[in-house]
Amino acid sequence: MSAVDPISVRAVTLTTSDGVRLRADWLGSATDPGPAVVLCHGFTQCATRPAIRQMVDALSPEVPVLVPDLRGHGRSGGACTLGDDEVHDIAAAVAEARRQGHARVVTLGVSMGAAIVLRHAALAEPGQRPDAVAAVSGPSRWWIRESAAMRRVHWVVEQPHGRLAGLLVGVRIAGHWYDGGWAVVPASPVEIMDRIAPTPLLVVHGSHDEYFGTDHAVALHRAADGHGQLWLEPGMGHGAGGTSPALVHRIVNWARAVTATGPEGIGHCDADGSDGNEQDGEAA
Repeated sequence: MSAVDPISVRAVTLTTSDGVRLRADWLGSATDPGPAVVLCHGFTQCATRPAIRQMVDALSPEVPVLVPDLRGHGRSGGACTLGDDEVHDIAAAVAEARRQGHARVVTLGVSMGAAIVLRHAALAEPGQRPDAVAAVSGPSRWWIRESAAMRRVHWVVEQPHGRLAGLLVGVRIAGHWYDGGWAVVPASPVEIMDRIAPTPLLVVHGSHDEYFGTDHAVALHRAADGHGQLWLEPGMGHGAGGTSPALVHRIVNWARAVTATGPEGIGHCDADGSDGNEQDGEAA
């Protein structure tokens, strides 16, 4: 955290249902106003990367935050499966946030993390789902090669020299990718978006995303059958680095509104993240 940030950071160890040990940073306490936010980073990122720290610095003064290093990243064990088994990581993090005393937990994923939190919200058992899910700069499907940035990602994943480069930036990729990818292809986010309802949903995408075009966000929202909100952000880039503190604040406002349990009920939030009376909608 920044030198002027008075919020303490506590290291937490999580164990997933498939036996992977994860390290996470916890900022907050059970007495903090909720909801708690589980922040899910992207490929090659982790809790200590500057872009993720910037998001945490924006989140933590407003809500409790749990930031796990996903499997194969940073301080955690295991190997990265590019969005497949990482749903177990988010399940463990959501359970930990609730164990810390928070009845309401929101998952917030960026880039690969967006795909992971969407898949978790769609596939988890009802009692293990988050109370709301927000996906920023996420892909709608697998094997995207339309952009130069994604072709570089595929080089890291699929080529031996790319694997070495990945190790240098702190990511260990599951060995089966040497043999051409997943043994069983997991359902992509767009294939299971219709399973997320009634969990409140937010999809955010920038007009200047160099990895995935806004068509991915539109496809995700459409596949959810109109459930949730779609924010298309002019001038925004990709992932954590493209997510400004002002946008984080709007996402927090949305999360508070859709998980509210007070007399006004759930959903008092305009489509742009300001206070209001709209739950579903689209902002461009």
